[in-house]
Amino acid sequence: MFLVVEHNVLQDQLHYKLNMTYTELVQKIRDYTEVDSNVFTATIVNGFLLDAEWRIQRDVDSDNNRQYATATIVAGQPYVSTPVLTDQTLIIREAQIIPSGVYSSNAVIEYRDTGFINEYNASNATGLPKYFSYWDEGNIVLAPIPDLTYTIQLNYTLKPAGLSATNTTTYLSQQFPSGLLYACLVEAYGFLKGPADMIQFYEQKYQSALQGFSIEQMGRRRRDEYQEGSPQIQKQG
Repeated sequence: MFLVVEHNVLQDQLHYKLNMTYTELVQKIRDYTEVDSNVFTATIVNGFLLDAEWRIQRDVDSDNNRQYATATIVAGQPYVSTPVLTDQTLIIREAQIIPSGVYSSNAVIEYRDTGFINEYNASNATGLPKYFSYWDEGNIVLAPIPDLTYTIQLNYTLKPAGLSATNTTTYLSQQFPSGLLYACLVEAYGFLKGPADMIQFYEQKYQSALQGFSIEQMGRRRRDEYQEGSPQIQKQG
């Protein structure tokens, strides 16, 4: 049975955490900067938001960025097409062969650079793939060359749909609303060309919020504290 902690302040924080909508965020940006919609139009604010979302994605490997896809590996074909992306860079976290057809086990395929792949399989030997590498924008290459038809699963990082007038809540707006707001304010004050102290202030607020979010996303949610201990992060400054 899970213990439910009851505390008015905590409940208020959770209520805020789970209810940051697009409209609320846009209004907060205008309120904090004291700039109305005549200057901070929807188009300009959406630009702040997009830049902030991309920044957060690059700063922390959060759960909402994790995606999975499967594809069929053709016998005798060393290349596998990766998921088709629009204006994004595919970052493969892991690749593995999963049970299908005559193959009933899981096998992790390790990443190596293309130089290693070429040297390792200079003879174009076939077998169960052990290694993969990025080949070009839309393909990975395997070694050895598959000897059978297998199913490969790619675990990769991808920016999900962002916050917008039609997508009114997202994982970040619910789980990291303060950080999203601070990142937007850094962009907003940069657009206004200052004051410099306000850019610095919200940058510090963002970095502080990011530390806690990083511990949650890349620490506590992905480790067994009994086996690995409590996650720690070095304080900046």
